[in-house]
Amino acid sequence: MVQRRRKTVRGRRLSTELKRLREKAGISGEQAASQLDWSQSKVSRIENGRITVNAKDLRSLLSLYEVPEEKQGKYFELSKGSKVKGWWEAYADAIPRDYADYIELETEACAILTYSPQIINGILQTEEYAKRVVQSALLISPPGEVARRVSVRMERQERLVKDCSRALSIVLDEAVLRRKVGGPEVMSAQLRHLLMLAEQENVTIRVLPSEVGEHPATAGEFTILQFPEEDDTDVVHVEAMTSSLYVEEEAEVFRYTLAFNQLCSLALDPPESKAFIASVIDGEERTES
Repeated sequence: MVQRRRKTVRGRRLSTELKRLREKAGISGEQAASQLDWSQSKVSRIENGRITVNAKDLRSLLSLYEVPEEKQGKYFELSKGSKVKGWWEAYADAIPRDYADYIELETEACAILTYSPQIINGILQTEEYAKRVVQSALLISPPGEVARRVSVRMERQERLVKDCSRALSIVLDEAVLRRKVGGPEVMSAQLRHLLMLAEQENVTIRVLPSEVGEHPATAGEFTILQFPEEDDTDVVHVEAMTSSLYVEEEAEVFRYTLAFNQLCSLALDPPESKAFIASVIDGEERTES
Protein backbone atom coordinates (compact mmCIF):
# COMPACT_ATOMS: atom_id res chain seq x y z
CA MET A 1 0.00 0.00 0.00
CA VAL A 2 1.32 3.44 -0.93
CA GLN A 3 0.67 6.23 1.54
CA ARG A 4 1.63 9.72 2.55
CA ARG A 5 3.90 9.81 5.54
CA ARG A 6 4.21 11.97 8.61
CA LYS A 7 6.11 9.56 10.87
CA THR A 8 9.69 10.02 12.03
CA VAL A 9 12.12 7.15 12.37
CA ARG A 10 11.99 7.20 16.18
CA GLY A 11 8.22 7.58 16.05
CA ARG A 12 8.01 4.44 13.90
CA ARG A 13 10.19 2.60 16.39
CA LEU A 14 7.96 3.58 19.31
CA SER A 15 4.84 2.50 17.40
CA THR A 16 6.39 -0.89 16.67
CA GLU A 17 7.46 -1.33 20.29
CA LEU A 18 3.98 -0.52 21.63
CA LYS A 19 2.38 -3.08 19.34
CA ARG A 20 4.98 -5.67 20.38
CA LEU A 21 4.34 -4.97 24.08
CA ARG A 22 0.58 -5.32 23.63
CA GLU A 23 0.93 -8.65 21.83
CA LYS A 24 3.43 -9.90 24.43
CA ALA A 25 0.91 -9.04 27.15
CA GLY A 26 -1.73 -11.12 25.32
CA ILE A 27 -4.06 -8.16 24.95
CA SER A 28 -6.00 -7.44 21.76
CA GLY A 29 -6.35 -3.93 20.38
CA GLU A 30 -10.04 -4.02 21.27
CA GLN A 31 -9.28 -5.08 24.86
CA ALA A 32 -6.65 -2.34 25.26
CA ALA A 33 -9.09 0.28 24.03
CA SER A 34 -11.84 -0.99 26.36
CA GLN A 35 -9.63 -1.00 29.46
CA LEU A 36 -8.32 2.50 28.76
CA ASP A 37 -11.74 3.82 27.74
CA TRP A 38 -10.38 4.74 24.31
CA SER A 39 -11.73 4.08 20.86
CA GLN A 40 -10.22 1.05 19.14
CA SER A 41 -9.13 3.31 16.29
CA LYS A 42 -6.98 5.33 18.70
CA VAL A 43 -4.97 2.25 19.67
CA SER A 44 -4.67 1.29 16.01
CA ARG A 45 -3.54 4.76 14.93
CA ILE A 46 -0.90 4.89 17.68
CA GLU A 47 0.47 1.51 16.64
CA ASN A 48 0.43 2.49 12.96
CA GLY A 49 2.22 5.73 13.77
CA ARG A 50 -0.60 7.82 12.34
CA ILE A 51 -0.84 9.84 15.54
CA THR A 52 1.78 10.61 18.19
CA VAL A 53 1.29 9.43 21.75
CA ASN A 54 1.56 11.94 24.57
CA ALA A 55 3.27 11.19 27.89
CA LYS A 56 0.02 10.54 29.76
CA ASP A 57 -1.29 8.05 27.19
CA LEU A 58 2.11 6.38 26.91
CA ARG A 59 2.24 5.84 30.66
CA SER A 60 -1.27 4.36 30.55
CA LEU A 61 -0.26 1.91 27.80
CA LEU A 62 2.94 0.85 29.55
CA SER A 63 1.05 0.29 32.81
CA LEU A 64 -1.61 -1.75 31.02
CA TYR A 65 1.08 -3.89 29.41
CA GLU A 66 2.72 -4.32 32.84
CA VAL A 67 6.05 -2.84 31.82
CA PRO A 68 8.11 -2.32 35.03
CA GLU A 69 8.64 1.34 35.86
CA GLU A 70 12.43 0.95 35.73
CA LYS A 71 12.14 -0.23 32.11
CA GLN A 72 9.76 2.48 30.92
CA GLY A 73 12.44 5.12 30.42
CA LYS A 74 13.52 3.99 26.96
CA TYR A 75 9.97 4.32 25.65
CA PHE A 76 9.68 7.87 26.95
CA GLU A 77 13.05 8.62 25.34
CA LEU A 78 11.73 7.36 22.01
CA SER A 79 8.67 9.57 22.48
CA LYS A 80 10.85 12.62 23.13
CA GLY A 81 13.23 11.67 20.34
CA SER A 82 10.44 11.72 17.79
CA LYS A 83 10.16 15.45 18.43
CA VAL A 84 13.90 16.25 18.28
CA LYS A 85 14.74 18.77 15.59
CA GLY A 86 17.35 17.88 12.99
CA TRP A 87 19.73 20.08 11.01
CA TRP A 88 17.17 20.36 8.21
CA GLU A 89 14.76 22.28 10.47
CA ALA A 90 16.94 25.36 9.87
CA TYR A 91 15.58 25.29 6.32
CA ALA A 92 11.93 24.85 7.35
CA ASP A 93 10.90 27.98 5.47
CA ALA A 94 12.29 26.64 2.21
CA ILE A 95 11.39 22.94 2.19
CA PRO A 96 7.97 21.29 2.46
CA ARG A 97 7.12 18.94 5.32
CA ASP A 98 7.26 15.92 3.00
CA TYR A 99 10.85 16.76 2.06
CA ALA A 100 11.85 17.28 5.71
CA ASP A 101 10.35 13.90 6.58
CA TYR A 102 12.38 12.29 3.80
CA ILE A 103 15.62 13.94 4.93
CA GLU A 104 15.13 12.58 8.44
CA LEU A 105 14.65 9.07 7.08
CA GLU A 106 17.68 9.48 4.80
CA THR A 107 19.80 10.74 7.71
CA GLU A 108 18.83 7.77 9.91
CA ALA A 109 19.29 5.20 7.14
CA CYS A 110 22.37 2.98 7.03
CA ALA A 111 21.87 2.23 3.33
CA ILE A 112 20.26 4.24 0.53
CA LEU A 113 19.44 2.38 -2.70
CA THR A 114 18.31 4.61 -5.56
CA TYR A 115 17.34 4.32 -9.21
CA SER A 116 17.49 7.60 -11.16
CA PRO A 117 16.09 7.52 -14.72
CA GLN A 118 15.73 11.27 -15.48
CA ILE A 119 18.18 13.43 -13.54
CA ILE A 120 21.08 12.82 -11.18
CA ASN A 121 19.84 12.24 -7.66
CA GLY A 122 19.92 15.36 -5.48
CA ILE A 123 22.42 13.91 -3.03
CA LEU A 124 25.02 13.64 -5.84
CA GLN A 125 24.47 16.97 -7.56
CA THR A 126 26.94 19.82 -7.94
CA GLU A 127 25.77 23.19 -6.70
CA GLU A 128 25.24 24.59 -10.21
CA TYR A 129 23.46 21.47 -11.47
CA ALA A 130 21.23 21.51 -8.37
CA LYS A 131 20.46 25.19 -8.92
CA ARG A 132 19.27 24.53 -12.49
CA VAL A 133 17.14 21.54 -11.43
CA VAL A 134 15.55 23.39 -8.49
CA GLN A 135 14.86 26.49 -10.59
CA SER A 136 13.14 24.33 -13.19
CA ALA A 137 11.04 22.49 -10.59
CA LEU A 138 10.00 25.54 -8.56
CA LEU A 139 9.29 27.68 -11.64
CA ILE A 140 8.31 31.08 -10.13
CA SER A 141 9.84 30.72 -6.65
CA PRO A 142 12.03 33.61 -5.40
CA PRO A 143 15.83 33.25 -5.71
CA GLY A 144 16.25 33.03 -1.94
CA GLU A 145 14.10 29.91 -1.72
CA VAL A 146 16.01 28.31 -4.60
CA ALA A 147 19.33 29.05 -2.87
CA ARG A 148 18.15 27.47 0.39
CA ARG A 149 16.91 24.37 -1.42
CA VAL A 150 20.31 24.04 -3.09
CA SER A 151 22.03 24.46 0.29
CA VAL A 152 19.98 21.57 1.66
CA ARG A 153 21.17 19.30 -1.15
CA MET A 154 24.78 20.30 -0.60
CA GLU A 155 24.53 19.57 3.12
CA ARG A 156 22.88 16.20 2.48
CA GLN A 157 25.81 15.29 0.24
CA GLU A 158 28.45 16.55 2.64
CA ARG A 159 26.99 14.59 5.53
CA LEU A 160 26.78 11.41 3.47
CA VAL A 161 30.38 11.64 2.28
CA LYS A 162 31.67 12.27 5.80
CA ASP A 163 29.71 9.40 7.38
CA CYS A 164 31.12 6.12 6.12
CA SER A 165 28.60 4.18 8.24
CA ARG A 166 25.98 5.18 5.66
CA ALA A 167 26.18 3.64 2.19
CA LEU A 168 24.72 4.96 -1.05
CA SER A 169 24.18 2.64 -4.00
CA ILE A 170 22.73 4.31 -7.08
CA VAL A 171 21.82 3.14 -10.56
CA LEU A 172 21.83 5.94 -13.13
CA ASP A 173 20.09 5.47 -16.44
CA GLU A 174 22.30 6.40 -19.39
CA ALA A 175 19.78 9.10 -20.30
CA VAL A 176 20.68 10.90 -17.05
CA LEU A 177 24.27 11.29 -18.23
CA ARG A 178 23.28 12.66 -21.61
CA ARG A 179 20.59 15.11 -20.49
CA LYS A 180 22.38 18.48 -20.68
CA VAL A 181 21.08 20.14 -17.53
CA GLY A 182 22.41 23.70 -17.45
CA GLY A 183 24.35 23.33 -20.70
CA PRO A 184 27.67 21.63 -21.59
CA GLU A 185 29.85 23.27 -18.93
CA VAL A 186 27.48 22.55 -16.05
CA MET A 187 26.97 18.99 -17.25
CA SER A 188 30.67 18.31 -17.74
CA ALA A 189 31.40 19.52 -14.19
CA GLN A 190 28.58 17.33 -12.88
CA LEU A 191 29.88 14.21 -14.61
CA ARG A 192 33.38 14.84 -13.27
CA HIS A 193 31.84 15.28 -9.83
CA LEU A 194 30.22 11.85 -10.18
CA LEU A 195 33.62 10.32 -10.91
CA MET A 196 35.02 11.97 -7.80
CA LEU A 197 32.14 10.75 -5.61
CA ALA A 198 32.47 7.24 -7.07
CA GLU A 199 35.90 7.06 -5.39
CA GLN A 200 34.28 7.39 -1.94
CA GLU A 201 34.22 4.06 -0.12
CA ASN A 202 30.55 4.42 0.83
CA VAL A 203 29.30 5.47 -2.63
CA THR A 204 28.62 2.95 -5.41
CA ILE A 205 27.53 4.22 -8.83
CA ARG A 206 26.32 1.99 -11.63
CA VAL A 207 25.20 3.03 -15.11
CA LEU A 208 22.30 1.31 -16.83
CA PRO A 209 23.01 1.49 -20.59
CA SER A 210 20.14 2.28 -22.96
CA GLU A 211 20.88 -0.88 -24.90
CA VAL A 212 19.57 -2.92 -21.98
CA GLY A 213 16.06 -2.11 -23.16
CA GLU A 214 13.13 -2.96 -20.92
CA HIS A 215 13.79 -3.47 -17.22
CA PRO A 216 11.86 -3.83 -13.92
CA ALA A 217 11.77 -0.09 -13.11
CA THR A 218 10.35 1.49 -16.24
CA ALA A 219 7.70 3.11 -14.00
CA GLY A 220 10.27 5.61 -12.73
CA GLU A 221 12.54 6.75 -9.90
CA PHE A 222 12.49 5.25 -6.42
CA THR A 223 14.67 5.07 -3.31
CA ILE A 224 14.88 2.25 -0.76
CA LEU A 225 15.93 3.32 2.74
CA GLN A 226 17.34 0.66 5.05
CA PHE A 227 17.92 1.22 8.78
CA PRO A 228 20.43 -0.17 11.28
CA GLU A 229 17.89 -1.16 13.93
CA GLU A 230 16.42 -4.62 13.36
CA ASP A 231 12.90 -3.44 14.22
CA ASP A 232 12.99 -0.59 11.69
CA THR A 233 11.58 -1.96 8.47
CA ASP A 234 12.78 -0.76 5.06
CA VAL A 235 10.89 2.11 3.44
CA VAL A 236 10.53 2.91 -0.25
CA HIS A 237 10.28 6.57 -1.21
CA VAL A 238 8.66 7.56 -4.50
CA GLU A 239 8.80 11.26 -5.33
CA ALA A 240 5.83 12.75 -7.16
CA MET A 241 5.61 16.25 -8.62
CA THR A 242 3.82 17.82 -5.65
CA SER A 243 4.23 15.28 -2.83
CA SER A 244 6.14 12.27 -1.55
CA LEU A 245 4.73 8.76 -1.39
CA TYR A 246 6.00 5.91 0.76
CA VAL A 247 5.70 2.16 0.49
CA GLU A 248 6.05 0.22 3.75
CA GLU A 249 4.13 -3.04 3.24
CA GLU A 250 6.71 -5.83 3.44
CA ALA A 251 5.62 -7.59 0.25
CA GLU A 252 5.72 -4.39 -1.82
CA VAL A 253 9.07 -3.27 -0.36
CA PHE A 254 10.40 -6.72 -1.22
CA ARG A 255 9.32 -6.26 -4.85
CA TYR A 256 11.11 -2.92 -5.06
CA THR A 257 14.20 -4.53 -3.57
CA LEU A 258 14.09 -7.32 -6.15
CA ALA A 259 13.70 -4.70 -8.88
CA PHE A 260 16.72 -2.76 -7.61
CA ASN A 261 18.82 -5.91 -7.44
CA GLN A 262 17.80 -6.73 -11.01
CA LEU A 263 18.76 -3.21 -12.12
CA CYS A 264 22.18 -3.71 -10.52
CA SER A 265 22.65 -6.98 -12.40
CA LEU A 266 21.68 -5.34 -15.71
CA ALA A 267 23.83 -2.25 -15.14
CA LEU A 268 27.55 -1.94 -15.73
CA ASP A 269 29.66 -2.77 -12.69
CA PRO A 270 31.22 0.17 -10.81
CA PRO A 271 34.59 0.21 -12.68
CA GLU A 272 32.82 -0.12 -16.05
CA SER A 273 30.40 2.62 -15.00
CA LYS A 274 33.24 5.02 -14.20
CA ALA A 275 34.79 4.27 -17.58
CA PHE A 276 31.41 4.86 -19.25
CA ILE A 277 30.97 8.24 -17.51
CA ALA A 278 34.50 9.21 -18.55
CA SER A 279 33.71 8.25 -22.16
CA VAL A 280 30.60 10.46 -22.11
CA ILE A 281 32.75 13.38 -20.91
CA ASP A 282 35.34 12.73 -23.64
CA GLY A 283 32.65 12.43 -26.30
CA GLU A 284 31.01 15.69 -25.28
CA GLU A 285 34.35 17.52 -25.20
CA ARG A 286 35.26 16.26 -28.69
CA THR A 287 31.86 17.38 -29.98
CA GLU A 288 32.35 20.88 -28.55
CA SER A 289 35.84 21.22 -30.01
